[in-house]
Amino acid sequence: MPQTTQAPRICRDCDGFATATITTGLRTADGTRDTIPVHCRTCRGAGHTTPAALARAGK
Repeated sequence: MPQTTQAPRICRDCDGFATATITTGLRTADGTRDTIPVHCRTCRGAGHTTPAALARAGK
């Protein structure tokens, strides 16, 4: 019988879209827009979270 693995839980704050690119409103020397990446604070850019039971076991 094949074993099943649990899929990681998708972050409830970012719904799996952990990184977004935001324009600063400025332009670079070559004329393109200046952008910065912003990561989700909850999952730290991973897109998924660790279940609470596993987080406690690791401490």
